[in-house]
Amino acid sequence: MKQSMIINGTTHEINVDNDMPLLWFLRDELEFTGTKFGCGMGLCGACTVHVNGQAIRSCTTPISSVINKEITTIEGLSENGDHALQKAWLNNNVPQCGYCQAGQIMNAASLLAVNPAPTIQEIETSMQGNICRCGTYQRITKAIAEAADTLSKEA
Repeated sequence: MKQSMIINGTTHEINVDNDMPLLWFLRDELEFTGTKFGCGMGLCGACTVHVNGQAIRSCTTPISSVINKEITTIEGLSENGDHALQKAWLNNNVPQCGYCQAGQIMNAASLLAVNPAPTIQEIETSMQGNICRCGTYQRITKAIAEAADTLSKEA
């Protein structure tokens, strides 16, 4: 029986070991390199993607657990890179090295999907699991608040 999953709206057949982490399937097999390897233990958040709309750590998620599910990577968040979060990231000069940014944005997108008007405290609490070695946490919080405001006006 063939196994598959939908990644960024496209069905992909899976022909790898069931224990392979989703991160390596995305990066090595499909060349979706926006999702980053950070710690390999699900602690830093650089590898965050959505599975059926929920943020998960792809470095510790085996392929077997996402069969027949919908995966969204940073490449699938917006066709043109113009999601409100991506725009807010640039408006607020969030990235420095940029390594953690895809995971940060994907976690923030998951937050805004379930809480479209989060308080600053809710943003900070939700983003605690995503590490930014450059320390741009205040800018990240400000960008998420800005994106929430933008999205509320578009609704």
